[in-house]
Parts: sequence; C-alpha cells; structure tokens
Amino acid sequence: MPISVFADSAMSSIVIDNDSGRTLYEKNPNNKMLVASTTKIMTCIIALENTKLSKEIKVGNEVAKIYGTNIYVEIGEKITVEDLLYGLMLRSGNDAAVVLANNIFNSEEEFVKKMNEKAKEIGMKNTYFENPHGLDDDTKNYSTAYDMALLAKYAFKNKVYRKIVSTKKYNTKSNLKSYEWYNRMSLINDYKYCVGGKNGYTPKAGKTLVSYASKNNMNLIAVTLDDSDCYANHKKLYENIFKLYNNYKIIDKDEFIIDSSLIKNNVYIKKSFSYPLKKNEVDKISTSIHINDSKNGKVGEITIKLDSKKIGCIDIFSKEKEKEKMSFLQRLLKLFIR
Repeated sequence: MPISVFADSAMSSIVIDNDSGRTLYEKNPNNKMLVASTTKIMTCIIALENTKLSKEIKVGNEVAKIYGTNIYVEIGEKITVEDLLYGLMLRSGNDAAVVLANNIFNSEEEFVKKMNEKAKEIGMKNTYFENPHGLDDDTKNYSTAYDMALLAKYAFKNKVYRKIVSTKKYNTKSNLKSYEWYNRMSLINDYKYCVGGKNGYTPKAGKTLVSYASKNNMNLIAVTLDDSDCYANHKKLYENIFKLYNNYKIIDKDEFIIDSSLIKNNVYIKKSFSYPLKKNEVDKISTSIHINDSKNGKVGEITIKLDSKKIGCIDIFSKEKEKEKMSFLQRLLKLFIR
C-alpha cells in the first residue's frame, strides 16, 4: 500500500516511480481539481507529436485577449514551434499556448479535442480539458493528481520534452526581437535531484506542481494540486521516498539462466526487471516461470509478484528458434538472389 510519510501541504498529491509506475505515496489522488498551467504538459506533448519543431508560425489575433503569464509575442511576429514550446514550458506563456493551439490544427477547439483524446489514450479517466493554457475564468481544465502523474510519465518518454523541461535558460530570436527565458519552475535550481517539471497557479486552482527527480537509480514523479507550499513540499516528498525505498534489480538479463529440466533450448530475456521496494518488502518478492511453445521465438514468461500481487512479466525467448527463423529468412533470400 502507498504510505503516508508526513503531513503535506497539498489538498491532493501523489508520488510514483517513473519507470515501473508504482504509486509510492498518495493523498486524495483521485480528487478532481483545477490544474492551472500544468495543463501545458499536455499542450507541449500534442504539439511535439503533431508538428515539426522547425515550423515557423505567424502570430495572429489569438494573442490579443490572452492574459496572465506571457512571453509577449506580437501580432505578425514569426517564431518557430520549438521556440514557442520553450516559452510555453519555461515561462508558462499563455500566449505561446494559444498560438500553438491555433496553428497546429485548424482551430483551438480542434487542438483541445486532441488533448482530450490523448488523455483518454493515456488512461486519464478523470480529466477534461477546455483550453490549452490552464486559465480558469471562462473555461476550466479538471484532472487529478493520479491522472497528471500518468501524463507526466507518458510525456517523459519524449526526449525533446525531457530536454525542454530540464532547461534552466534559453535564448532565441524571432523576426522582430530577441528573447532570454529562465525556467520559472524553481525546484530545478533549488533541489539538486530535480530534473524538470512544470508549475502552475490561478487564484481558483491554487499552486499546482508536477516535477521529476532522480537519485540512486530511482526516477520519481511528484504531483501536488492546490498546494500552498509546493516547492518545499516536493522536496520533502522526494527525500522521504528516497529514504524509504530503493530500486532493486529483481531479474538481470545478463545473468539470466534457467533449469535445463524446464527447457532444453538455450534461452534468453531481452530486458531486466527492477522495482522500488522498502527493505521489509524484499523478502516478499516471488517469481515463477511458465514455459510454452511458440513459433515466434517466445517460449515462456517470468511472472514477478510482490506478496500475491503481480507487478511484472518478462518474456522468455529461445536462441534456437531465433536461429531457425534466421535460417528460413536466409534461405528465402537466396531464392531472390538467384
């Protein structure tokens, strides 16, 4: 069960392991709440997955009515998607959000539709977006700490996203002016294990924060919603989790062997399996092997359990079957070469 390590200042919070997805701490993780500018994590991912960084966009009238935190692009200015994304994530530019949303698809409405489709795809069951920036006077974006952790985990797989949110300073220029942006998410400067994130605030939502931290081969995601002391809270969350958990390599692909009584073929696995555990959980790990016969090279699987709960599964492959497959392909190739 996820643990309560201290009285945190958030109305809703969660810490998960970024690699396994295991929940390590939670407090009201499924409460549906306003998420403010952490919305922009989704905006960034939709942009990254649907257009080129080098695409140049001409700023339109969409910026005329936008308020709050901006990068102050001007109507008629030409700026690349890449620069807008840095402005979006480092400076939390609401104007950057609407420029991206109005130019990547046919309209801002279509962009927001894609945001909600992606949320559903990721498994964010209690999330609904109405805008790409997180302002909540006219339209509102609702989610949960758990759902935002799922989004953060999904987003972190994208190497460009990782690079953007880990950047402390960014310089660029458009056809009209030069920009120098520092990352507003101050945890990246104040906490040495922080590797990125996105902050947010509106009077209605309060302070929201999604961050990443890595230490001793553990990679964590923390989300807090309506948190009056979010940066200090994230530090405390991380430090407590790093003390309580270690990342254990349970199955090592380089040292994997199997009893010949189970299968005579020379077998292997393609990946190792690690999992965050408390010291008193280590002896509760069990593994079981199931052998079957398959034509695609897979001959079985390893199931890993913590107590009686399944926490992972690794496929077992036969080197002999791989050789047979290669031999068939080689014979087929010879027919074409003749």
